[in-house]
Parts: sequence; structure tokens; C-alpha cells
Amino acid sequence: MSLSYSFLKFKDQTFEDFYLLYCGHQECPSSYSFGPAVRPNYLIHYVLKGKGYYYVNERKYTIEENQGFLIRPKELTFYQADEEEPWTYLWIGFDGSKAETYLKYSGLDEKTYTFSCNDSDLLKSYLDQMMRHDTLSHYNEFSLQGLLFLFFAALAKSAEIPYEEDVEIDNLYISKAIEYIQKNYQNPILVADIANYVSLSRTYLTTIFQQTMHLSPQQFLLKFRITKASELLMNTTLSINTIAHSCGYTDPLAFSKTFKKVTGLTPTQYRKSNTENYYKRDTDPHQKEKM
Repeated sequence: MSLSYSFLKFKDQTFEDFYLLYCGHQECPSSYSFGPAVRPNYLIHYVLKGKGYYYVNERKYTIEENQGFLIRPKELTFYQADEEEPWTYLWIGFDGSKAETYLKYSGLDEKTYTFSCNDSDLLKSYLDQMMRHDTLSHYNEFSLQGLLFLFFAALAKSAEIPYEEDVEIDNLYISKAIEYIQKNYQNPILVADIANYVSLSRTYLTTIFQQTMHLSPQQFLLKFRITKASELLMNTTLSINTIAHSCGYTDPLAFSKTFKKVTGLTPTQYRKSNTENYYKRDTDPHQKEKM
């Protein structure tokens, strides 16, 4: 059988985190092989019919119809069509800083080199469309980027990888919640207000807050208010009532009770104690007393 081969290479990439380099399809003759070779980028082959063999990291994989294999950058690989049922496959070459992440989402983590996808007509249609966007234009660049994501979406659908909540997302919610507290602690805000601000339920906000900060949002808000009140008591001559209102307490008596519960001192005692300590420290400890 003669070699049937079609190939398209894209020279320029506007996108940096994930982009298509080239694509093509090939009907291979009996025992046709490539390698051993090392690639500078990622490369996926998907078998439309027939079968063949893929060798990587001293392992051999048999790849049949509706299956595919992944070649990673800088890894020595070899692949060969079967003698009796040589494969016909399509391929896409791609790269980018997010490539490994998107492969993981599609079922191809760092230890996985093969995959299955029963929607061969869909994958082939995406490749055929890629091949038609063969001129340099912004329209074609955006179209190719979209088709690349659709190709991976089909792989992800077949892989059925459970969606995992990203820890970074939870941390972002917590950062936003803390930012809200820092800007609004002077007002009589509640945990419900914080949860509404970050668009989370009060229960979920409390859960991720405790996991990360080892405090509930209510406890964090209370400690933050008392810390600010302590600073005002030490550094200003404002009245206790004014400090209470400045830290989000509408009832000065409730503020005093909470302050004592947290610090062990009433606001008045705290101010007096820290003022006395301040004057006691108002000498240079490095100077010796004169004889």
C-alpha cells in the first residue's frame, strides 16, 4: 500500500499557554515506522482504523482503532504500524505552558501515554477544519485555537475525569473575604455579608476558612477588630465609646466584654498597662547607669 499523507504546519503562534503547531493524517503501509526519535513538543496520534505499536520508556503499547497515544517533549519514542492491519491515524502537534495541565484534565497525566475516544468522527471533523484554516489571519488563529480546545474537550469527555475544586480558587475566596473584612470591619458586618460578597454560602465559606486559617470567619473578624481596637487604645486618646464604634461595635458595653474575653483586660486596663509599659521602655537599654 502506498503512503497517503496530508500535513499542515503553523508558523506563528499568538497564544503562549496552549497552541497548535501542526496537524495531519496518514494512511500507513505495512510495518511503517518512525523513530527512535525525540520531539521538541507534544504530539498526539489518534487511530482511525487498523492498529500499531508505540514504544516509550521501555514499554510497548498496542494501539487500535479509537485509541491514541501521546508523545511528550524530549522523550525517546518509536512507533510502528502493524504488518497485517496497518493503522491510519490523525495527529496534532501542540505546546505551551498550560499543555501539561490540559492533558491532565483530558486523562493524560504525567504517567499516562495512551487513551481511548469512541467519537472518531468528531475528532476527524476537528482535524479537517484545522486543515482548512491554512492561511495567516487573525480569524484563522482564533479558529484554530477554538478547534484545539474542542479536540481536547472531546478527549476530556471520554476520559470522564472528576472535576476537582482547585485549592488556589479556595485561597482566592479567602483572600477576598479577608480583604472585605479589612475594608469593612468598622461597620457592623456579619459573616453573611462576607459570604454574599464572595458569592459563597455561609457554610462553605466557613469550611474553607477553617481549613486554611484554622479560624471561622466570625473568629477572624472578632480578632481583627480587637487587634485594631488595641492599636487605637495604645496610640490614640480616643474614648472607649469612639473606639468601639470605630471597630464595628454599636454597643460599647458589648465591646468591653468582648475585649476583656480576648485579652484578659478591660479596654481601660489595657490602655493603662500599655501606656505604663511604654514609659518604662522610654530609656535606651544600651546605656549604662552613671555611677
